[in-house]
Amino acid sequence: MQIEWVAGSQGPAPDAPENVVVTVPTMDSLMTDIAAHFEQGRGFSLATLNLDHVVKLADDAAFLDAYRKHSHVTADGNPIVWLSKLARRPVSLLAGADLIAPLAQLAGKMDVPVALLGSTQDTLDAAASALQDRHPGLRVVLCIAPPMGFDPEGALADSYITQLNDAGVGLCFLALGAPKQELLAAYASTKAPKTGFVSIGAGLDFIAAKQTRAPAFMRMIAAEWLWRMMTNPKRLAARYMACFAVLPRLFRSAMKARRANASD
Repeated sequence: MQIEWVAGSQGPAPDAPENVVVTVPTMDSLMTDIAAHFEQGRGFSLATLNLDHVVKLADDAAFLDAYRKHSHVTADGNPIVWLSKLARRPVSLLAGADLIAPLAQLAGKMDVPVALLGSTQDTLDAAASALQDRHPGLRVVLCIAPPMGFDPEGALADSYITQLNDAGVGLCFLALGAPKQELLAAYASTKAPKTGFVSIGAGLDFIAAKQTRAPAFMRMIAAEWLWRMMTNPKRLAARYMACFAVLPRLFRSAMKARRANASD
């Protein structure tokens, strides 16, 4: 699996079936496009590409297939941003947790009903209350906490999709973790064509104050990963080692794209 270093592309090249693309280069372009989707009642699916996803995409064909069905992919993680710049296809850092507030604000302004799906009921209730307090006009009409072992393409998923359709949900934040949230987004998009699905990982936990995000200064120096690893080393140390291991391959890929882009 490689990253197709073509910012703003509408998807991987036909002759590169194993590649993924960052399709949205900036926050302005994302918000303009999402506003158009809301205005027209068109659904979408948004994934946020980071190194952990790159590792998983290489080993999980179903995850890769689901990712390639997403209408929007942003860069979530400074390594993706730096490598894209190296390839002369610059993109902005648009992490899932950082997209919640602007999307919630837009949904409130355009009177788009919102759903929260994932995590625990306690977290969802707290996050819904906080979001509605922070964003006037926002209506969180559904909070769904799936059970352990939830199948993102099973009968229970179908029942959740029915609830989304019945409630007229235009924006659904998915907090299930990768790859489950992306699998659900790709599956649900075919059955809820008026709903936009945004995968945000632990984003709702931060809003509900169930987890503490890295301090702003650590995010500014691109050290949020270090904060997360220090807070949960048993779970994350191996993950980050795997992420570091793919960097040489991605560096070579970006350099190859840089040379090709220089001749465009």
